[in-house]
Amino acid sequence: MPLEIWTTKMMMFRSNKIKNQLFGIIKLNRRLTLSCLLLVVLLPLRVFATFLLIPMDEGSQQNHLKAYGITYQSLLQGKKVQWLLNYRGGSFLLEDREEFRRECTIRGVSFEVISEAESISILELISSPSQNMEAVVLEKAPKIAVYSPKDKQPWDDAVTMVLQYAEIPYDVVYDQEVLEDKLLLYEWLHLHHEDFTGQYGKFYGAFRTAPWYIESKINAEKRALAMGYSKVSEQKGDVALKIRDYVIGGGFMFAMCSATDSFDIALSAEGVDICEVMFDGDPSERGYQDKLDFDNTFAFTEFTLERNPVIYEFSNIDTTRKRKVLKPEDYFELKEYSAKWDMVPSMLCQNHTLLIKGFMGQTTAFEASLIKPTVLVMGQNNANGEARYIHGVKGKGMFTFFGGHDPEDYQHRVGDPKTELDLHPNSPGYRLILNNVLFPAARKKKQKT
Repeated sequence: MPLEIWTTKMMMFRSNKIKNQLFGIIKLNRRLTLSCLLLVVLLPLRVFATFLLIPMDEGSQQNHLKAYGITYQSLLQGKKVQWLLNYRGGSFLLEDREEFRRECTIRGVSFEVISEAESISILELISSPSQNMEAVVLEKAPKIAVYSPKDKQPWDDAVTMVLQYAEIPYDVVYDQEVLEDKLLLYEWLHLHHEDFTGQYGKFYGAFRTAPWYIESKINAEKRALAMGYSKVSEQKGDVALKIRDYVIGGGFMFAMCSATDSFDIALSAEGVDICEVMFDGDPSERGYQDKLDFDNTFAFTEFTLERNPVIYEFSNIDTTRKRKVLKPEDYFELKEYSAKWDMVPSMLCQNHTLLIKGFMGQTTAFEASLIKPTVLVMGQNNANGEARYIHGVKGKGMFTFFGGHDPEDYQHRVGDPKTELDLHPNSPGYRLILNNVLFPAARKKKQKT
């Protein structure tokens, strides 16, 4: 083949090869360009929809109570939540999931979709030493037990109502489960409106002929007998001791109304008969007041028991009978704590207002002079000098006592209809209950004080 023809073909071959290589590079670049464009399109979805902020301030949240249920649901699914103490009323920061958005919408809970950059900015603000704020990690949904009788009672319980309203699951336990050490299965225990002294709520004076009182007394005696007790007071005393051991071992206990002072009275009267004949079939022990052991109690000391069986009162711990404040002026104030240094009371007092409407109960509030100095008074009526909301440590566990029966029913009476929480979705009083429900989920940190 002539040299000129061979040279021409080689040049054409090389030219085609170069063209093919160039086309390959162009195709690769097109793919890279499309990929880059796709990343640019998708990047905002990843960055700007990373977190859900559930605000808890007064102006932004349309249903404060159900917001706790959304937070609890997130914990149930193994998703950590950050509780932003003192930031917009104690807001919650959750992972952004379509399921959570949908549930918020269904339940009427206000939420904001924020970017990763925005969440970092919020956390940087909270971490500033100049801000009385803190971000607390909630890790695990606490398993909840409510101590309550299985038979129907002629009153409602604020805690069970708000748990149901917020859609937070719980189990009901009573004397048998407690005495069989079933409390070890739970992180949080609520004591339903209860009398641990064996005096049937001191309802004898007003309701001893009422069918519900007679029936509940008979049922209580049957339960005690079935468990080997000759007296209800003895059985209730042992139940109180089991609950005490549960808290000392690391449990969290929350009590309202008569479950607060009657629990401490039962602990102080261990081995002492303080019940009159109409309650347990024999007279009370002579000089029982002097035999009380206040070292055994959680919150109260040096109190005096009410001896008259027809008076609707257990002791002078409760301030109901001597209260002079009128309903329009009946408010109590929450104390403010350092979120960075006193995280426990800060969590328990998170709210969109520091001023809470007062409400009554068999045990409405606590005489401040009878509260042990180791117990925190987190809410009090300054005009009356009475404590409404207190917290303490016992062993490895903690307890909170909240005076009154129903935060949205000022003077709830036996047989009154229950409160419809749909009418009170932003109740500050009910928020205090739900603070206690979430509290055990917090990551344990070494206390600075």
